[in-house]
Amino acid sequence: MSDFPAPATLPRILAGLRTQRSMALDHHIEIHGALPLVAHRRRDSGALIEALERSGLRGRGGAAFPTATKIKAVIASRGRATVVANACEGEPASFKDRLLLERLPQLVIDGAVLAAQAVDAAEVFIAVDAGASLAARSIQRALRERTDASRDPARVRLVPVPRGYVSGQESAVVNYLNGGPAKPTATPPPIFRRGVNGRPTLVNNVETLAHIALIARHGAAWFRELGTQTNPGSTLVTLGGAVVDPGVFEIEVGAPLASLVNAAGGPASPLRAFLLGGYAGTWVTATAANELALGSDELGDVGASLGAGVIIALPSSACPVAEIASVGRWLSDQSAGQCGPCINGLDAIATTLAQIRAGGDPRALGRISRWASLANGRGACAHPDGVVRFIRSAIDVFEDEFADHARSGPCTACLQRQLLPTPTAGLSRAAA
Repeated sequence: MSDFPAPATLPRILAGLRTQRSMALDHHIEIHGALPLVAHRRRDSGALIEALERSGLRGRGGAAFPTATKIKAVIASRGRATVVANACEGEPASFKDRLLLERLPQLVIDGAVLAAQAVDAAEVFIAVDAGASLAARSIQRALRERTDASRDPARVRLVPVPRGYVSGQESAVVNYLNGGPAKPTATPPPIFRRGVNGRPTLVNNVETLAHIALIARHGAAWFRELGTQTNPGSTLVTLGGAVVDPGVFEIEVGAPLASLVNAAGGPASPLRAFLLGGYAGTWVTATAANELALGSDELGDVGASLGAGVIIALPSSACPVAEIASVGRWLSDQSAGQCGPCINGLDAIATTLAQIRAGGDPRALGRISRWASLANGRGACAHPDGVVRFIRSAIDVFEDEFADHARSGPCTACLQRQLLPTPTAGLSRAAA
C-alpha cells in the first residue's frame, strides 16, 4: 500500500476537484499518488483482494454486492478474464458516474487497471452512455495521457452503449459488447464464468473502481475509518428535486439524510417526501426522512436502499399522482420487451395510473394492486420488480392523493411542470 498522504475525512473520491474541467494526469498523481502496480498475474493478486475483502467495499452500481467476492468468482473461472467498467447511467436522475468520467477519469482508469491485474485480464472495456459525449471525450483524453506517461498492463477501450433505462444492467452491457442489443439476458451461465466473448468477465460500476484505486493506495483500515460496520466507506449521491443546490455529493455511508439536504443549501420549498434509490427505489415521507440515516441497515428498516445513489426531494407543491403516472408510463416504455410482465404487466399498470390521474374510477387502485402482484418477481430481469416497488411505495405514501384523484380527477398541481426527470426533462446538474 502507498505511503502517500491519505485524506482521513471527506472528500476522498472528490478530493482535488476544483474546476469544471477534467483532472489531468499530473494533478491526479499530485492528489492521490502514482498507481500502485500490485499484480501482474492472478496468482500475485492476493494482497489487493485481501485489502478489498477487509475493507468491506460493496458495489456502488445498485446491487451492493461485495466487491472482493465478485473478483474471486472471476478468478475461480476458467479462461483469460475481461473487465468491464460500467458507466451506462440509465437512471435519468443520476449523474455520479458521468461526473467521474467527465472530471476524474484517471481515478476510474486506475481502478479498472487494478481490477484487470487482479483477475489477469488483458482487456478492459469502459462502457458509457452513447449520449454522454463529454464523458467519452474526457476518457479518451485521459487514455492518451496514460499512453504518453506509462504502460498499463491491460488494454483499455471506450465503448458507447445505446441509451436506455435497462441498458446499464450488467448482462445488457455484456450482451451489447458481444454484438447483441443492449438488453438484459437470462442466466445461466453467469457472467463471471462466460461474459464478453465467452470469457470470465468482471463488471464493476465506475464508482466501485474509483474506490478500488483508493483502497489499493491507502488500505482497508483507512477505508473503514468512515461509514458503518456493515457498510463502510464513503459513497457518491445525486441529490435532486426541491433543494437549493442539487448535484453530486460525496457522503459518509450512514450520514443523516438531513445533513445531505443541508449540504445542498436546504429545501428550496416545503417538502412532501423523498424518493430513495431512483426509479427502482422507495418513497418515504419528509417527516420520516428527517430521522433517516443513509446506511443499508437504517434504510432497510423502512424498506429502502440507496440503490445507485439517487435521492429526489419532492416539494409539497407537486402533485405526486401526476409525477408517478408520468414516470410509470416512461418506465413501461423503457422495458426490454422480452417477457409478459414487461410487455403486458407494466403497460397495464401505466395505463391504470393514467386513469387514476384522469379520475372517475375509484376501482382503478384495486387494478393497480392486481397488476403489480402479477408483474412482481416474474420478469426476465429485475425491471418489473423495480417499477412495482416504486409505484407501490408511492401509493402507500401518497394514499390520500391517489384516492382523491381516482374519485375526482386532476388537481391544480397536475398542470405544473414535471419535477421527476425523464429523457425529455432532466435535473439540473451541479457537482459538489
